[in-house]
Amino acid sequence: MATLTDARCVTVKIGSALLVDRETRGLRAGWLAAIAEDVAALKARGAEVILVSSGSIALGRQVLGLTEPDLPLEQSQAAAAVGQIRLARAWEDALAPHGLTAAQLLLTLEDTADRRRYLNARATLATLLSHGIVPIVNENDTVATDEIRYGDNDRLAAQIAVTAGSDLLVLLSDVDGLYTGNPASDPTASHLPLIDRITPEIEAMAGDAGSGLSKGGMKTKVMAAKTATASGCAMLIAHGAASHPLRRIMEGERTTLFTPQLDPHAARKRWIAAMKPQGTLVIDAGASRALASGKSLLPAGLTQVEGRFGRGDPVTIRAQDGTGLGQGLTRYTAAEARAIAGHQSAEIETILGYPGRAVLIHRDDMAL
Repeated sequence: MATLTDARCVTVKIGSALLVDRETRGLRAGWLAAIAEDVAALKARGAEVILVSSGSIALGRQVLGLTEPDLPLEQSQAAAAVGQIRLARAWEDALAPHGLTAAQLLLTLEDTADRRRYLNARATLATLLSHGIVPIVNENDTVATDEIRYGDNDRLAAQIAVTAGSDLLVLLSDVDGLYTGNPASDPTASHLPLIDRITPEIEAMAGDAGSGLSKGGMKTKVMAAKTATASGCAMLIAHGAASHPLRRIMEGERTTLFTPQLDPHAARKRWIAAMKPQGTLVIDAGASRALASGKSLLPAGLTQVEGRFGRGDPVTIRAQDGTGLGQGLTRYTAAEARAIAGHQSAEIETILGYPGRAVLIHRDDMAL
């Protein structure tokens, strides 16, 4: 199980209450500089880091002078539009002194619920990480409505961690973990350092202890833990208000750790294998050998396409002799796959008339 000292890919969620001062409603610049230094330290030891950062609405409130505790939707979205550009700039300025480049991703629930959008988001994250970029992810509050939103960045962070294949999710908050009760009102409440399984009793312990600037309470954190751990990602809840919160975790500061239920790679393969296939791709012997050695499926090895399917749909992969090899999530529609079957990846743009992915099914989107 990954810890912050040895995790390969870490997703860190940062709440509004940590980034924005409760009194002045301005950015906590010193705290931001300190966590940027922590991120640089993780990157220096070889870890990939994704930041899921709240704060756009809180920052936009200050600029627009909106002081009401509950804003109408249009004012909340306007505040997000104004605040998001400031949030992105703040992260860019904080990471730049360490030689790190930031990228911004704004997502809604639909972007990860729809398989095609999910695969696009996953490919974008993977490409950014491969170039050493630090993605800064937030919900797209300027367009999201209640029907298509996560509503809090705890659950968004869990989905991003799963999408990116992170082995550790860290929720930095204004609490240092899960307690048996609300420690603010229950003097007998005790801290739970390790949770191996999320039982109904554990869920019942989670109250809605949100702060004045954040939407999520402990309940959303436990929901995030269910998503993350079921997909093989460990999750930490840690107090983040003090300077250098990630360094403090590595030095032994108190947290609650939710252990993963299985390996993240195995979890993803099981998820893909359980899907109902929408079509079949028949491949030649050379492609079969390539898949067996851990490579992706290229159009050149495709000999036949059966069925009707769209981008992101699950399809069966079969050898020419009829042997079932597994299934995967295709990056092309059935019509596109038929057009590029047997051709080299460099020919795709000429055949289709627009640029396409180099691979038909990436090895990470395949269960053999």
